[in-house]
Amino acid sequence: MKGIVFNMLNDLVEAKFGMDVWDDLIDATAPASKGIYTSVELYPDEELLAYVGAISGRTGAAPADVVRMFGEYMLGRFAEIHPEFFAGHTIKSFLQSVHDVIHVEVEKLHPDVILPDFSYEDPAEDALVMHYHSPRKLCHLAEGLIDGCSKHFAVDVNLQHEVCMHDGADHCTLALTFGRQ
Repeated sequence: MKGIVFNMLNDLVEAKFGMDVWDDLIDATAPASKGIYTSVELYPDEELLAYVGAISGRTGAAPADVVRMFGEYMLGRFAEIHPEFFAGHTIKSFLQSVHDVIHVEVEKLHPDVILPDFSYEDPAEDALVMHYHSPRKLCHLAEGLIDGCSKHFAVDVNLQHEVCMHDGADHCTLALTFGRQ
């Protein structure tokens, strides 16, 4: 996983819990990186999962909820760093651009990155079905990113996680219904 992901997790932890907590998490998880991340370098996914477990243990929140919270935070940060990806979009058109536009641009800059695959169904003007495929099984991160989109675009989203890799499926199905802006 790219270092920028770890840097954003560090920022979230410091903002939500304080700087000392990030240091405590590093001590508790003893990552090979020693908790030092360069944004463009790759680091083991296990380090992120260890942090999630440590945050879960410290806060009592389920690991899925920690990952979801992180996804929501990440979306806000991405919107600050790359507003060009959001400009001119509705929430639905933005989400539909993730696989064929945003991920393509990320892969141009970082050919070594491993990104999830998304496919879509467009059943109605106020609905979108997203199919998530990834060996990482970070579907709860996708949920959090969608929650972040809801806040960014100021649109209520009803998200139903109809099929999940954590239940043995080969992909996750996220059915979204959009409310009014």
